[in-house]
Amino acid sequence: MPWIDVGSAADLAEATPLSIEVDGLALVIVRCGEDLYAVEDRCTHDGEPLDGAEVESCEIVCPRHGARFCLRTGEALTPPAYEPLRTYPVREESGRLLVEYNYSA
Repeated sequence: MPWIDVGSAADLAEATPLSIEVDGLALVIVRCGEDLYAVEDRCTHDGEPLDGAEVESCEIVCPRHGARFCLRTGEALTPPAYEPLRTYPVREESGRLLVEYNYSA
């Protein structure tokens, strides 16, 4: 699968979600310490974006109903969400953020 350049790594602050779009797919990238995570930008409880979400201990918290998701695995950790977020490989290379994305998926 191709790695897609989605922007400058300088735009990504610690524990602050960065919303991006790849071929019509909304994603959120988060830096937790030295690690990067990319998940779909959609709460599985209500289908709404995670805009305004907080990040605590590498978990993203939905701003509407407080559902928590593990950024490492996408797992839904608390109700009202029960379905996991889809996760995507992400890396930093030469100051750029790259997301692995399969256009045919």
